Amino acid sequence: MTGRVLLVDDDRALCEWVALGLAGSGFELDWKTSPEEALASLAASDYDAIVTDLNMGRISGLELCERILQQRADVPVIVITAFGSMDTAIAAMRAGAYDFLTKPFDAEALRLALARAVQHRRLRDEVKRLRRAADRALGFDDLLGESTAMRRVQDLLERIVDSDATVLITGESGTGKEVVARALHRRGRRAAGPFVAINCAAMPEPLLESELFGHARGAFTDARAARTGLFVEASGGTLFLDEIGELPIGLQPKLLRALQERVVRPIGGPREIPFDVRLVVATNRDLEDAIAEKRFREDLYFRVNVLHVELPPLRARGADALLLAQHFLRDLAAKAGKPIHGISPAAAERLLAYDWPGNVRELMNCIERAVALARFDELAVDDLPEKIRKHRATHVLVTGDDPSELVPLEEVERRYILRVLQAVSNNKRLAARVLGVDRKTLYRKLERYGVLGD
Repeated sequence: MTGRVLLVDDDRALCEWVALGLAGSGFELDWKTSPEEALASLAASDYDAIVTDLNMGRISGLELCERILQQRADVPVIVITAFGSMDTAIAAMRAGAYDFLTKPFDAEALRLALARAVQHRRLRDEVKRLRRAADRALGFDDLLGESTAMRRVQDLLERIVDSDATVLITGESGTGKEVVARALHRRGRRAAGPFVAINCAAMPEPLLESELFGHARGAFTDARAARTGLFVEASGGTLFLDEIGELPIGLQPKLLRALQERVVRPIGGPREIPFDVRLVVATNRDLEDAIAEKRFREDLYFRVNVLHVELPPLRARGADALLLAQHFLRDLAAKAGKPIHGISPAAAERLLAYDWPGNVRELMNCIERAVALARFDELAVDDLPEKIRKHRATHVLVTGDDPSELVPLEEVERRYILRVLQAVSNNKRLAARVLGVDRKTLYRKLERYGVLGD
């Protein structure tokens, strides 16, 4: 952790000692021996943290602390106090100071306190930046995301939005497949038409066949009136078949013929009815495995897999988790009537470190729960579910199955460490915590990779 630090103490010898102790630590130190000089310097320059004594001349340390916080509330203040002035230090903390050190202290204690303070500020700045990004609603319709993986998805969607070709959306459960389908509809030239959705795993085969293709009056018991199927109902718009991998094998030939001929025959109906829909299908299953297991027809697979959109899991999207959390927080807090404006840096750390097996859906549930429990104007660590508070990363995400692309274990470690570092915006302290190693170990590895100064 590095940063620019302002030290305020009327003891010149202590200032010189601190400057010597921080030499080579990565912190750039300015020091002033009077509160007036410090306030002038603060007005003219930017600092990542401020360290101030509480017992100084004409302006008391507590008054200086209050004036600093009024002038630059975004900069964390660490107060130095003797045991005899502990009540004053507590008053400073109540006024907004970030931390305090008791005299005497050593250089390492100061370095650690500064590292925590700078990390706190940078995480808070990142949360604010992501809050602004969420307000701008970056992305393709409701598809928020600044990660490389989501930028690729958004670029692909922009290119295919006006096509009538069938789209296959794949991805783990909770990654937002229906959100993509609805966005394609809203942004496409069929937006004025209906958007009709059905889950292929939600009903038995006879009922699903009737829903999709319709039925004639008297076609079966209880068919007291004719029904128009969803293919015809969606004409002029988009038909979304979710969980296409669960479509009963007996219905697959009828779906295949409908897609090829662009007509459907209702159950018991005397004639075929044309339809005009854009078909979008989605699945969280590997359809090629289903083909090998004779659960999905290969010819139907080729018919629905014309344009393929693969959604990345949330754990592969880095800081997008915070961007989405801010977006959900804004909406859910408004609905709950709670004045919650942000996420604390400590809670942000937990959200970044968690794996999100339930993806975006799990994150939304997490924020909804946190909003319900929150007592302050920021979501705190205690508002998060226990499994997120106590989570420690235990696996590496590995993609690709081409043997020629497989690499040695050391290279896997290098790529993963750099990926984690990217996900936490080059915050080495947070990266070390996510990786489960101490900072010295992480610095040694980064030095070996030749990226320590990045």
